[in-house]
Amino acid sequence: MAQKQSLFNDIGGLKVMQRVHTRFYDKIYAHPWLKEFFKGHNQQAIELRQTQFMAEKMGANIEYPGMALELAHRRMYIPIELLEVRQSILRESLEEEGIAEELINRWLKIDHAFWHHISNKSLKSFANIGLKYERPLIVEKP
Repeated sequence: MAQKQSLFNDIGGLKVMQRVHTRFYDKIYAHPWLKEFFKGHNQQAIELRQTQFMAEKMGANIEYPGMALELAHRRMYIPIELLEVRQSILRESLEEEGIAEELINRWLKIDHAFWHHISNKSLKSFANIGLKYERPLIVEKP
């Protein structure tokens, strides 16, 4: 039985996804605002988890073994503006990798679908989360 075509296959599979995420996180780790969220986190480990997560969501036979998004991001204050900056860097990385516009739009649509799991409406709503034993991470926009 033939495997159904998926976005994962359409973009070129694992190798392309890995290259995109390396390019993307090179930019993230250099960005004056976004890099602050990744201090102390190994870039290659972050790239691997992002690749596993997105590959699974794009239809690959790859399982994401990481934490639920809400749990992994719960102590971080993530306003929509931050996600918009992140997505513009993702778009740039996809374009630089030579991904077709239609596939970029599909990738970004999947990426955007998870924003509501990790974004905060306001600092006030973030303060109500109740991070008993966790230190909140609030990074001011530079």
